[in-house]
Amino acid sequence: MSKAASKLRNLKKATDKIMHTTKLKTNIPAGMAAAGPPLGPMLGQRAINIAAFCKDFNARTAEIKEGVPLPCRVTVNSDRSYNLTIHSPPATFLLKQAAGIPRGAMYPGKEIAGKITLKHLYEIAAIKIQDPPNALLTMQQMCQMLVGIARTCGIQVVTELKAENYENFLEERRAVVEAQKKELQEKREAKMLRTA
Repeated sequence: MSKAASKLRNLKKATDKIMHTTKLKTNIPAGMAAAGPPLGPMLGQRAINIAAFCKDFNARTAEIKEGVPLPCRVTVNSDRSYNLTIHSPPATFLLKQAAGIPRGAMYPGKEIAGKITLKHLYEIAAIKIQDPPNALLTMQQMCQMLVGIARTCGIQVVTELKAENYENFLEERRAVVEAQKKELQEKREAKMLRTA
């Protein structure tokens, strides 16, 4: 019996511990990975060394402007090491940056939140096509996909855009955004009064 028990013990030591965890998919701001929530608990559930991960992520994203959201995919190996894949910023972020707007349209299809040129669209497509999920897409397919994303954000794609005209458009747009924010705030306050 003791021979069988020792063989079983040796066999347990020899086999690798298999961990069945799902791949972690999250957006982390460049250079701002921290041990606190929400990132810390997600890493802790997967038995990843949180301090080492944060240090590694911040070092790998040091050359990117701080605060830019980066979609990350983390897979955990059986020895508690991990594989970190960092993608380029989300298409909606890049489109809003190119249009110079802080947020998309509140009512897409009924209002225009911003405008970008075909050149902007092509440059964003060149960035996004490098992400592993988009590796099999052609440049034309990537551009078509970005046109659809731009439409859902309320961003119009135009062939030509004059700076002074666009500046006037953005000034008018700021007034619309302020009115929408005020309307949302009034709705929230009315809802709170009903529930109180």
